[in-house]
Amino acid sequence: MLDVLIVGAGVSGIGMACTLRRECPDQRFVILERRAQLGGTWDLFRYPGVRSDSDMLTYGYAFRPWQALDTLAQGPAIREYLRDTAREYELESHIRYGMDIERAEWSSETQWWTVHARNIEDGAAHQWQCRFLILGTGYFNHAAGHTPQFPGAERFAGQLVHPQRWPENLDCADKDVVVIGSGATAATLVPALAKQGARVTMLQRSPSYYLPVPQRDRVTEVTSALMPKRWAFAMARKRNVLIAHWLYQACRRWPQGMRRFLMRQVSKRLPAGISMAHFNPRYLPWDQRLCILPEGDLLESIGRGQARVITDQVREFSADHIKLESGAELRADVVVSATGLELQTFGGMQILVDGTPYEPYKHMLYKAVLMEGLPNFAWIVGYINASWTLKVDLAAAYLCRLIRRMQATSTGFVVAKAEPGQVSDEAVMGALSAGYVHRSRAESPRQGRQAPWRVTHDYLQDRKLLLQAPLEDGILRWHPAHSGLPSKV
Repeated sequence: MLDVLIVGAGVSGIGMACTLRRECPDQRFVILERRAQLGGTWDLFRYPGVRSDSDMLTYGYAFRPWQALDTLAQGPAIREYLRDTAREYELESHIRYGMDIERAEWSSETQWWTVHARNIEDGAAHQWQCRFLILGTGYFNHAAGHTPQFPGAERFAGQLVHPQRWPENLDCADKDVVVIGSGATAATLVPALAKQGARVTMLQRSPSYYLPVPQRDRVTEVTSALMPKRWAFAMARKRNVLIAHWLYQACRRWPQGMRRFLMRQVSKRLPAGISMAHFNPRYLPWDQRLCILPEGDLLESIGRGQARVITDQVREFSADHIKLESGAELRADVVVSATGLELQTFGGMQILVDGTPYEPYKHMLYKAVLMEGLPNFAWIVGYINASWTLKVDLAAAYLCRLIRRMQATSTGFVVAKAEPGQVSDEAVMGALSAGYVHRSRAESPRQGRQAPWRVTHDYLQDRKLLLQAPLEDGILRWHPAHSGLPSKV
């Protein structure tokens, strides 16, 4: 019997396990990971140039700060950071790799979860029992990304790849490469492929917002030479939290002014001959994620003629071309479908409570951590408008507060219960208008009409809610450990 079972050995799961080791050292825990090694998203994505889309001073854990001066970091550096973190906290002996979780069943009679998994390599069935189940699976489907059904794609003689399944031996040098998309993945791939010697075209249905930032944090470089390094990096982390918060709030409050500001940052990086029509989105800032460009690398590649951008739509594929709705044709040896990801609730596992299937799309998140109606169950989901890890730090600290309180009061399980009429028809990620949000809306958990059932994506507000607000609020129900008849959910 385990005290805690963590699903996922990516940023969320590793962060949760480390916090558990620090704040609840007596808890027996295991981490189940589907992949063959830790890293989660950073082990999955191997396309050229893959990097963080948040600054690393806030993407690093609060308990083990990032210690480099790069504003954004490449995927291999982040994987190494996660491995070093796991090594420092001696997590490897707690991780079970290659485990595909099929379902988790809660029993009110025993007051524990039974988790059923299957070993991907040999198909052997395994099961674990635990008191508290914590999902660090994120919300992306790691099995497959989103690729539209392109007419005539079966006739294409070149390679059609999705960044989520990048072929290890794919050589794009001296080839015509069309990257379909304009989001963060496309903005990363285009300059990286251009550096490899590819002739790259970014084909976008509509433009995205881009914000060029310095690759190196010069301010922190100076302050770290004038004071202890840990002070300088702590100050920089707080500064970057506030900058990201203010930037998002400004985009929501003054969208037209921020549109002009962002457009100016782009136009300054482009030569006069390139039309700004390719960089003028149809939506308002932060209706979709803002793409961060280190040193404006995408714009630099376009400005130097190493890459080009075309705003059009695919009509059909031929053997070696993409025909566009405008009538134009693009020659292509390789087509990269950087067309988005697929969302997946709970990593795709089935959840049952006392034998009854749990339907996430009918329920809400309590304080953006606990699922309504699920006993001793948490789902750690990061921010859409700030570094994912900021939320991981807060959620992990909150869950450790909760676990300590349960121990002190001999609580068997806790469950968040909402009053009737609290649930709305809005999905938890309804603040974004991105395609992957719309595609998953029907299966996603709902937003509540008021706190604590609203997922606000507001770090400063969540700090108070998760770290300072009382645990006993009349909404979270505390059930005693067995002392006779079982307490039903």
